[in-house]
Amino acid sequence: MIYIKNPDEIERIRESNRIITETLNFITRFIEPGVSTGEIDREIENYILNKKAKPSFKGLYGFPASACISVQDEVVHGIPSFKRKLKGGEIVGIDIGVELGGFFGDAAYTFKVGSVDKITDRLLKVTEESLYLGIEQLVADKSVGDIGNAIQKHVEKNNFSVVRDLVGHGVGRKPHEDPQVPNYGQPGTGIKLRTGMVLAIEPMVNTGSHEVYFADDEWTVKTSDGLPSAHFEHSVAITNNGPDILSK
Repeated sequence: MIYIKNPDEIERIRESNRIITETLNFITRFIEPGVSTGEIDREIENYILNKKAKPSFKGLYGFPASACISVQDEVVHGIPSFKRKLKGGEIVGIDIGVELGGFFGDAAYTFKVGSVDKITDRLLKVTEESLYLGIEQLVADKSVGDIGNAIQKHVEKNNFSVVRDLVGHGVGRKPHEDPQVPNYGQPGTGIKLRTGMVLAIEPMVNTGSHEVYFADDEWTVKTSDGLPSAHFEHSVAITNNGPDILSK
């Protein structure tokens, strides 16, 4: 079911997303070699709880942690561990959900652990650029296909690949709502966009093949060829004045 939000609801969703943005800014100081993903998750949980909010991923569909923390070839849904320590030259995607007063936010950012090689640096740049190109399409009477096409064109023009097995989604009253928002597609196809929709736009882009698989933990999604993957995400409202990034 697609939920159309009124201006008051959008502001409440913005408050949830503001906490995510603050959390991502806070956690930057922990992105360094030798720090475990378990430590990062603990800091994220404590920060959110101190804001009188809830980490909405914890327990969602049985997920065991407060944040999805995905390193290198882990595309999304990585389970944090105190045994998994970051190394220089890696990248780590951190995806956070927050519930505040019954409204949900969702955003993600991929960080560099120190310096990375040129290809990985370009992967991050292109993925983040594709996110904003997709967001530009969040205008009433455009379609979901317009979003995916804008992302796909930019990614493939730069010789990377878009993950096709995972999608963006509606967000706000629930952590995951309709419609699904693929990061590929044809212009003018799919569900028409309407003012009051709030969508989580989240390109997941691989260095090599777009193919992925689930690791043995049945959560972590990994690239089939073992090459790095990047993930950026914003929650965005469609307004009469165009897209409004709530997790800015």
